[in-house]
Amino acid sequence: MNIRPLHDRVIVRRKEEERTTAAGIVIPDSATEKPNWGEVLAAGPGKKNDKGDVRPMDVKVGDTVLFGQFAGTKIKHMGEELLVMSEDELMAVLEK
Repeated sequence: MNIRPLHDRVIVRRKEEERTTAAGIVIPDSATEKPNWGEVLAAGPGKKNDKGDVRPMDVKVGDTVLFGQFAGTKIKHMGEELLVMSEDELMAVLEK
């Protein structure tokens, strides 16, 4: 089953947090912070303005994005934890 976000929402897979320090010490799950960046897996068509025209999204599938620590709503899809958030909750696109 695929997820298709509506309006200006995106589906984001949070990147894995670093679990080992530079010195090789393994950090337990309870001590790590969730990273605030991830990959866009799906994006809606965009938000409608007052005239009914759709404003296209600034992000696309495959973009790596930054977002706030508590942004989005967590969902479980096929055993994987994903985030659903509006485009307004995204702060930046990381470019290579």
